[in-house]
Amino acid sequence: MKIGVRNILLLVLSLFAFCVSVAGQCRLFGKVTDEKGVPLAGVEIFLAEDQGKGVISDRGGSYELAVEDMKRFNVVFSFADFETQEHLVSLEDSKSEFELNVKMKEAITQLGGFDVKKIRRQTESSEYIDVSAYKIVPDANKSIESIVSTQAGVSSNNELSSQYSVRGGNYDENSVYVNHIEVYRPLLIRAGQQEGLSFVNPDMVGSIQFSSVGFSSEFGDKMSSVLDIQYKKPSEFEGAAEVSLLGASGYVGTSSGSFAQLHGVRYKTLKHLLGSLDTNGEYSPSFFDYQTYLTLGLSEKWDLSFLGNISRNSYEFVPQTRKTSFGTMTNTKEFTVYFDGKEKDLFQTFFGNLSLNFKPADSLELGLLVSAFNSQERETFDIAGEYWLSETAGDNVNVDEGSGIGKYHEHARNNLHSTVFNISQIGKVCLKRNLIKWGLTYQREVIDDKADEWEMRDSAGYSVPMLPDRLSLYYNLAAKQNLETDRFIAYIQDTYTNWTERGKVSVTAGLRANYWSFNDELLISPRASFAYLPKRNPNLGFRVAAGMYHQAPFYKEIKDTVVSENGNTDVVLNKNIKAQRSFQLMVGGDYYYKMWDRPFKFTTEIYGKYIDRINPYNVDNVRIVYAGENKGDGYVVGLDMKLFGEFVPGTDSWVSLSLMQTKENIYGDGVGYIPRPTDQLYNFSLFFQDYLPGMANLKANIKLNWADGLPFGPPRSERKDAVFRTPDYRRVDLGISYSLEKGKDKIMQKSALKYLKSLTVGLDVLNLFDISNVNSYYWVTDVTNVQYAVPNYLTSRQVNVKLMLEF
Repeated sequence: MKIGVRNILLLVLSLFAFCVSVAGQCRLFGKVTDEKGVPLAGVEIFLAEDQGKGVISDRGGSYELAVEDMKRFNVVFSFADFETQEHLVSLEDSKSEFELNVKMKEAITQLGGFDVKKIRRQTESSEYIDVSAYKIVPDANKSIESIVSTQAGVSSNNELSSQYSVRGGNYDENSVYVNHIEVYRPLLIRAGQQEGLSFVNPDMVGSIQFSSVGFSSEFGDKMSSVLDIQYKKPSEFEGAAEVSLLGASGYVGTSSGSFAQLHGVRYKTLKHLLGSLDTNGEYSPSFFDYQTYLTLGLSEKWDLSFLGNISRNSYEFVPQTRKTSFGTMTNTKEFTVYFDGKEKDLFQTFFGNLSLNFKPADSLELGLLVSAFNSQERETFDIAGEYWLSETAGDNVNVDEGSGIGKYHEHARNNLHSTVFNISQIGKVCLKRNLIKWGLTYQREVIDDKADEWEMRDSAGYSVPMLPDRLSLYYNLAAKQNLETDRFIAYIQDTYTNWTERGKVSVTAGLRANYWSFNDELLISPRASFAYLPKRNPNLGFRVAAGMYHQAPFYKEIKDTVVSENGNTDVVLNKNIKAQRSFQLMVGGDYYYKMWDRPFKFTTEIYGKYIDRINPYNVDNVRIVYAGENKGDGYVVGLDMKLFGEFVPGTDSWVSLSLMQTKENIYGDGVGYIPRPTDQLYNFSLFFQDYLPGMANLKANIKLNWADGLPFGPPRSERKDAVFRTPDYRRVDLGISYSLEKGKDKIMQKSALKYLKSLTVGLDVLNLFDISNVNSYYWVTDVTNVQYAVPNYLTSRQVNVKLMLEF
């Protein structure tokens, strides 16, 4: 074989050019955090001499930037809400790597003696939510979900529950992640007062990201939204405690060398709040949970973490009487019930997640996660009642005693045990302008369900339904199911970010796969999003997201009920069930501007979803009951608008308006498209903060919700019978607080208070205008089978007093 001199020369020159290029290239890397050491994701890092060369920090705050043919250059770190920093880097002749770790300070300017902050530019489908907002929002639950419910496109029509609906979906269509692990909630809960504490402990949260329509492939197989929570890792001693009429909470965090720990305890009781319901009786709710988050640095490249949770939610109720007035001014009715019996429910959950993280290089992170979730649920009640439905003529004077008289008896002995075991390998690598993420998951699901419930109704001495040949129950269910399934999940996605002559461009594309052994179905979900910040007009931002999203079924979705000839109801698990599927598109934009010399952000998003293989469902209170089979298609279209900014100097407020329509066509019912159970034409939310002039320590905030009523129909009826609509949900909560802070108020220097960072006394007026909102309906049937819908009202006006200490 002959090798020519020309070829040898070309090879030598190529090798020489390659060596020169490598020798002239420097690898700049490091980590970006805030002043407390919390990693900052999304920080823009670029060269002052060449702004076209830049990267963004990942979720762990890490970055890597290649610099060519420069021994001396300036690196700029830019991030909204923080001061822009510029660092001079001087390299030695033999040095090809340089580590630069940066701590960024929060950007605060003074205007009239008050702090004014910047607003972060959004370049992805998810939105960052201020963690501290939950401390000041007047809410009975004191939860992260109370903040989420005020975002654009999110609706919540029950103050006793932490559930929320996002852009036409139900609560089951929302994913909640804590430290990369999806968390679950009990399955038997049917009323908000049973629900207790949500999984997320707000005292332990370090960051919150919320995304609806267009979330990336790394997040679960749900159709509506993702709430991504990261717990904080304390860098020094910190803690807080709160006590109120509705419960108490506290947390403490410490850090010593390579070991950091965070512990949180919560206790909640709604006894004070439930006393305002129409049904009088002895309420004994007791909700408790303990969480711990431990992190241990094994070496510079290895670290280990553990997240644990123990929750016990107990609800006991002995009803006595109920009196509900409803109707119009010209046709007012009164529903009176005398009860006998009680209800006793217990929901216990145990959760543990062990994570081993390995960082062989600054651009590469690998993680191995092992988690287990166990839920033990017991719902038992035997409640009998005698009722009178009468007409009134004002001043509670009855003019008709006999329009509806009867008795009923409700019975349940329901037990459900569920276990979910999960092992995942996740990773990410930074390649100049690309951030690649992937994940592989194996999940084992075990369900043991025993249901025994029935309802008997007797109207005017006749059993309802009235059959000529036998005595029948109004409703009964007896079922026993055991389910053991395997699920395999995988995803990969790439985020490309670049600064061009026209502005900043960010493109994310990915693929997600899900296989479930129960129905032998493989789901493939491609997703993509695009964001653009024009250089000529930095006050504008645009984004587009599209993709296919599945609602991977869990145990609730596959339960199909079968009624025998004698009226007994049984449950059959439908192995032919398919995941509901949606094709989604969102186009949105942001406009950043200043008003009154303060920053504001106006966001608009237009979205559409086409859904097929619909599994129809009905909603009663917070309980979602599925048909257990695919038999329809539907759509969602909507417009969301949100204005965020400092209406008052130094305070963040926002107002959102959503317009939405969602309908479905159930095959074979002969009526065509009908409103879905979550259809709401409009939803208006407001959170506003203010303070007393000359006394900034005294603050007030208002949370307002006004939403269109939801469709409903008779219980256990077909979807086409849901032709009624509840009244609008209207609620205003007012919070007033007075705070003392260390370093600002002299009284904090006293010996009894010197160890505190702050002390806050608060007063919340819940349901300020005492509006009677309807949660659901109790249907009364007389012997002629005429039905009356008696509203179940939510809580009336209540006052909550609280004391908060931070140390």
